[in-house]
Amino acid sequence: MIPEKVPKEDVFHGSEELKKEAHIPSFEKYKELYLKSIENPDEFWGDIAKDFFWKTKHSGPFLEYNFDVTKGEIFTKFMEGASTNICYNLLDRNVHERKLGDKVAFYWDGNEPGDELTVTYRELLQRVCQFANVLKSQGVKKGDRVSIYMPMVVELVMAMLACVRIGAVHSIVFAGFSAESLCERILDSECSLLITADSMVFYRGDKLINLKLIADEALQKCRAKGFPIQKCIMLKHLSKEAEETPLGSQSPPAKRSCPDLQVPWNPKVDLCWHALVRGASDECEPEWCNSEDPLFILYTSGSTGKPKGVLHTISGYMLYTATTFKLVFDHQPDDVYWCTADIGWITGHSYITYGPLANGATSVLFEGLPTYPDVSRMWEIVDKYHVSKFYTAPTAIRLLMKYGKEPVHKYKRESLKVLGTVGEPINPEAWQWYYNVVGEKRCPIVDTFWQTETGGHVLTPLPAATPMKPGSATFPFFGVVPAILNESGEELEGPSEGYLVFKQPWPGVMRTVYGNKQRFETVYFKKFPGYYVTGDGCRRDEDGYYWITGRIDDMLNVSGHLLSTAEVESALVEHEAVAEAAVVGRPHPVKGESLYCFVTLTDGLTFNRTLEADLKRQVREKIGAIATPDFIQNAPGLPKTRSGKIMRRVLRKIACDERDLGDISTLADSSVVDQLFQNRCCPNV
Repeated sequence: MIPEKVPKEDVFHGSEELKKEAHIPSFEKYKELYLKSIENPDEFWGDIAKDFFWKTKHSGPFLEYNFDVTKGEIFTKFMEGASTNICYNLLDRNVHERKLGDKVAFYWDGNEPGDELTVTYRELLQRVCQFANVLKSQGVKKGDRVSIYMPMVVELVMAMLACVRIGAVHSIVFAGFSAESLCERILDSECSLLITADSMVFYRGDKLINLKLIADEALQKCRAKGFPIQKCIMLKHLSKEAEETPLGSQSPPAKRSCPDLQVPWNPKVDLCWHALVRGASDECEPEWCNSEDPLFILYTSGSTGKPKGVLHTISGYMLYTATTFKLVFDHQPDDVYWCTADIGWITGHSYITYGPLANGATSVLFEGLPTYPDVSRMWEIVDKYHVSKFYTAPTAIRLLMKYGKEPVHKYKRESLKVLGTVGEPINPEAWQWYYNVVGEKRCPIVDTFWQTETGGHVLTPLPAATPMKPGSATFPFFGVVPAILNESGEELEGPSEGYLVFKQPWPGVMRTVYGNKQRFETVYFKKFPGYYVTGDGCRRDEDGYYWITGRIDDMLNVSGHLLSTAEVESALVEHEAVAEAAVVGRPHPVKGESLYCFVTLTDGLTFNRTLEADLKRQVREKIGAIATPDFIQNAPGLPKTRSGKIMRRVLRKIACDERDLGDISTLADSSVVDQLFQNRCCPNV
């Protein structure tokens, strides 16, 4: 599986200086530890577990599992019998045992340059305990679900850690999602309380989004569906009183406030974050939880249209995110680390909150956008905080590439040591620009492949150990056993292309889909019994390197965010003018994929600009801005087989104006194709 030797040519290597201090300094060391992690996982993970606090020790094997639906229920159990608290391990352990209380946990940088905070581990622990006591005072207890809908502020981290301190399960919803999406996730996870903020800045960096209005609309939808949430805690972030309760060692400047912001308030439901914490104690005993107790639910798009509530549990996720963070970014005590993701996605959960804090790391938490107020913003922040490890999405790299080298070269970036990418495969051209221009040929790039479901990196280079090929996710992380299958479920050896699957679990893998075990088994395990099916295609080259080739189901990867075509289609057909809709992906130079939609209208109606704008607005309101269609094409008919199945591969060809359609003999009416080519949008991209 892991090659004996890697090629000496056409690969990029970490510097000798990096190798001197690296946790994994060579490919030989990687191979040695990888074999240990596969052949003796109890010893491998047992050594790592010794660095964490356990209230009670585990009994039995470290890892038990069944991946074969033909042999019974699918399950993964890690360190069963052990008890711990993940908040204690992230904060108390660092403050009291490791003496890191005065170390900076987060440098927060707001949308406006100069709007900043510094929060130490001791301050973070105190504030988390305060808010944990607030949650308890509101009746939240172990096992309850709490929905969080907030911008990228330090209080978001506090809210999630306060939940896990008392054994509650957080369900964070990306603050760019619509009221309908928030409502759907609240209902599915049966949350007892919502935590939100007054507003956030979005889009270009100068547009204000009133989160409280959206939250109120979501709660109204919940009530209409028979599920009333009695309490909503709101943080004053940009409204006039936001600076009443300074956080951290610096008070936010007045520019944070927005006195004209109209925040709706319902005294029967709404509670003010600042008022609640003012009288709360900053000491709170942690709730000791079992290893396999739920930690959080995070929703990811499903190919059937309904989002899946991915459930992660405590001990396995904690150890896996801590280990992947430490080794993939080669974390050292004096590093300043910056992940540009939003905490509303799994990358923010694993590599802004849990992984870094478990290692006592100092991180940058950024609320703004990479192009505001100018396209040098990222590099200005890198220099400002002396960032050494930097983690972002290929979409951001491609966006900044458009502006050339000059905005990058305005800043020194001398502190950078490791660069990372996440969310989608990075194309070789963007990899080279990132490596040559941003990293000045001295920073290795860790191109990480993983999913919401995997909890952490599963295919990734290690900065000092892995010779890198631009665009390749390279080799598996410790404990991960990949395979490539053909359509018949046969394992392919050597150079090959097919379905990417995993043969056994690692500690951080998801445990189920919340409330729907059957869907969990059907989506991930029934297609190829005995394997976890990622839903991604993969190629393995002659040197044993893995290359992700993209989704193999009806999913799109837009700017690193996974969207369900079925979910977008559902939003379109809810419009009274639309009889039928089909959505496919079209390559996009910045976003990776764009949404190209075909709509068949109800008889007698005409497609026009007004209707197009209305449809885009409807999708945005139903799902969120990220799902807004790029192109909508009038489709008098759709290419269907005689059995009525839409031939999406034909629609993809039409979207890209590719005339070689292959075999279309099974189409019920091939004349539809000519019509669609004539009507197609002509985007200037």
